[in-house]
Amino acid sequence: MHELQVTEQILEVALKHIEGQNVSRIVNIYLRIGDLSDLEEEWIQHYFDYLSKGTLAEDAKLKIEKVPIVLECEDCGANFEVSKQELGEANCPDCEDEESSWNLISGREYTVTNLEVV
Repeated sequence: MHELQVTEQILEVALKHIEGQNVSRIVNIYLRIGDLSDLEEEWIQHYFDYLSKGTLAEDAKLKIEKVPIVLECEDCGANFEVSKQELGEANCPDCEDEESSWNLISGREYTVTNLEVV
């Protein structure tokens, strides 16, 4: 169900950005989706196909770029990538402090970055 709500928002953003433009249809929608978002690409496209029927985005393809999980060490300021499995026990590879705290830099986003239109 989460994918349905996100997909509705993607469609709204795309259609809003072409309002008042000389566009006959949207061909591709480029997205950046973080690895922590738990959005399934297959379901997003499936819901998009259903929701976009009868709009200028009908038959548009979603081109998805996955964004890795990147953390910033609060102790030394280093940025480093981790997997979902490593997140709970992430240690900075630079200062190797097992007690260090970190800030999430990327990995939760979903963003429309570009539209390809005709």
